[in-house]
Amino acid sequence: MQEGGLTICLAVLFPEFEPLSKPTTSNARCHVAYIASYHCPPESVTVVIGIVSFNLIVFETLLEYCRNEPRDLELFTPSLRCIMPPLKRSNSCTDIGFTLRHQFHKGDFRPHQREIIEAALDGYDVYVQAATSFGKSLCFQLPAVIDQGITIVVSPLLSLMINQVEALKASGIEASSYNSLTPYPDKIRIERDLESGHPRLRLLYVTPELCSSPRFRERLQLVYKQKELARVAIDEAHCISEWGHDFRKDFSRLSWFRDTFPDVPIMCLTATANPQVRQDVLSILKLDKNPEKTKKFLMNPQRKNLHLEIRYTKDEEDNRLNDFLRWIKSVYVRREGGERRAELDQMNERVDNVPGIIYTISRDECESLAASLRSEGIGARPFHARLPKDVKEETLARWINNEVGYDIIVATTAFGMGIDKDNVRFVVHWRIPKSFEGYYQEAGRAGRDGNASYCFLYYSREDLERVTRLIRSDSKEETNQIARLKSLQALAQYCEDTDKCRHAAICKYFGETSIPDCDFACDWHKDPQDLETRFMRGLASEEWVSTQAQQGIYDIPGTYDAYYD
Repeated sequence: MQEGGLTICLAVLFPEFEPLSKPTTSNARCHVAYIASYHCPPESVTVVIGIVSFNLIVFETLLEYCRNEPRDLELFTPSLRCIMPPLKRSNSCTDIGFTLRHQFHKGDFRPHQREIIEAALDGYDVYVQAATSFGKSLCFQLPAVIDQGITIVVSPLLSLMINQVEALKASGIEASSYNSLTPYPDKIRIERDLESGHPRLRLLYVTPELCSSPRFRERLQLVYKQKELARVAIDEAHCISEWGHDFRKDFSRLSWFRDTFPDVPIMCLTATANPQVRQDVLSILKLDKNPEKTKKFLMNPQRKNLHLEIRYTKDEEDNRLNDFLRWIKSVYVRREGGERRAELDQMNERVDNVPGIIYTISRDECESLAASLRSEGIGARPFHARLPKDVKEETLARWINNEVGYDIIVATTAFGMGIDKDNVRFVVHWRIPKSFEGYYQEAGRAGRDGNASYCFLYYSREDLERVTRLIRSDSKEETNQIARLKSLQALAQYCEDTDKCRHAAICKYFGETSIPDCDFACDWHKDPQDLETRFMRGLASEEWVSTQAQQGIYDIPGTYDAYYD
């Protein structure tokens, strides 16, 4: 081809096409000629642009070349967007079971996953509220693999993004995340991919803050014009509502997706939304304007395999460490006996391999508690934001692989999001969490394999007073301070209630009307009289705590410096 020949070809074949401001580089022209000679007879080389426009294989080959040639991309990609007709979308008829087995390496769907995925593939907006172990991420990941185009996944948690993207890549799925931790070369690659209008990525994980960026929005509009924006999935959707326990302002601006892309399906997912938060999410995202186009899947929050228990303590007689040591050592003793030991030997499993998570509030307590447990011969390791990255990665990997000395993770509250470990046998809250939703979500990381697991919370009225004051003093969260205090008080009431099933209380909080039997999976059903006795003896009196609070005993700066870790 002669200099500028590509522009002439475009102008002849497509009169409405605006010529390039500059001729493409010789590399690009040679590559176009190569594609033409490969896909059509030599005499037809001059109609290469027609082939590029109507042959998807050729187009994608050329586009791949342009992605790797930055100078050509700047000149050529706008032309490709102009001449390449938007691809027609059609309902997928792919066997989703086949995709599940061969792409995600899972044998079967969990209850309701298939219905949710089918609703997504049929083009519905979808709202999913399900327990932590449900497998919500698969509900948007599998449709993203099947459908034409890219799925944008909005998530507030960087660790969750990274974990899911790594897992997807390991399965051969094109996925990336774009956030403050993304290396600059990767950011450029993602931007060019979006600017092509026909991104190669199937899933792109982004923060809600990025979704407010004008430049990012412009790139998505380019993708949308080519009908390549398949779906928007919003994880941790409760963050949208000011009544949610983790409200973030940028989440509330996500209605832009529906305003700008009215025909692009939206999927919302959460484990922790009460009826008020749920309605807020639907309203803010404008999913309630066309209810016939929205399918809601509200799963019962009860986890029957989790034994829920509250253990009472007070500052004057803080017996947490000794109490936990007695419990975990009794578990080891039971595993050493008779038939159970034979079963473990057959499975090549250690007696002391009882994986668990202990949640603390401060980084200092995280370190000191892990050290105290190790001094008792228990394999415990700390995990918090201030640890070096390589230490955290090693700790997590060895814990997941059930290695000696890494049986228990002592962590601040950020740990566990997106962690794929199904044999966690217990979750302990060393102190009261900041919200009912946080407690439920963290406790739900136990027993994902469906086997019996334990969840207990050490509750003291002194800790409740400290956390209450912390929330009130946190000026960054003034917008939903009332909601956060309300959630904390609901959790305190749950802890102090001695005449009701724990599972029933959780179901009621999340608006569930159908409450199945607990089957003795909580301390109240197990022994209500013992629960009442422990409650009466274990807590400091309200009068005592109030007097101490008036004297400023609980106003200790820095005690909970890692509360939001």
